[in-house]
Amino acid sequence: MCRLFAFVAPRSSTVDQELGDSGLQCLISLAQVHGDGWGWAGVPEVGSQPAVHKSPLSAAADPDFHRTLDTPARAAMVHLRWATLGLEIGDDNTHPFLADAISFEHNGTLKPIDRIRGLLAPASLADMQGDTDSEMYFSLIREKMRAGLALPAASLATARELRHAYPAASLNAIILDASNLVVVHANARSFLSDEDVTMLREFDLPDAHADDYYSLQWLTKPDGTVLIGSTGVAEAGWRPMPAESVITISLADGRASIAPILAD
Repeated sequence: MCRLFAFVAPRSSTVDQELGDSGLQCLISLAQVHGDGWGWAGVPEVGSQPAVHKSPLSAAADPDFHRTLDTPARAAMVHLRWATLGLEIGDDNTHPFLADAISFEHNGTLKPIDRIRGLLAPASLADMQGDTDSEMYFSLIREKMRAGLALPAASLATARELRHAYPAASLNAIILDASNLVVVHANARSFLSDEDVTMLREFDLPDAHADDYYSLQWLTKPDGTVLIGSTGVAEAGWRPMPAESVITISLADGRASIAPILAD
């Protein structure tokens, strides 16, 4: 369970600049709970491969987090991790993952994990750095790309396959390459347990953080910059992203295309 933020801008920008003071305060406050690691991935220019900076430390206590958020990029994404019970906290399991010039972050839990493991080729499993269901999700996308699909089509095909395998799971993910930022907004019937909700309410967290935990929202600013964020990061005026959909945002012009995961 995690918090996500991303932007695509028409010129170089930073997470600091796009979130502003109030948004940054919300993001840092969320690290009280989502404190099992943080990560940033960004593309400095259209056509450039993503760079990744990450740490298994809490963003609230790591000065590198604040420095990294000031890194210029045309598109960037941030991940705050609340580790799934039983999965190790460490560099290899910290999002975003980076492989094949693509970065990937996920908010959700795919259980039983053996089900997604069974969808992957032995070579993909051997190439994994960590042991999370999220990295397996990323590996499945890259398998489809090696078979000839572009990133948006591979992300859509993977979301469809995983929705069949996990009807109630959150597949929410953000994927970035040199040309596109792809958002999978698919949380079906995912919800927090009563125990998790009770625990969250013990902290001073942004409003609506736990009300619709797996929702992703977005905002297009007057200059054309597109912002995407989880509840607690998204602020007043942001709109829910299309449900059960894969949204591709071009880094070149900021245009978004939307494809439903489930066919009519």
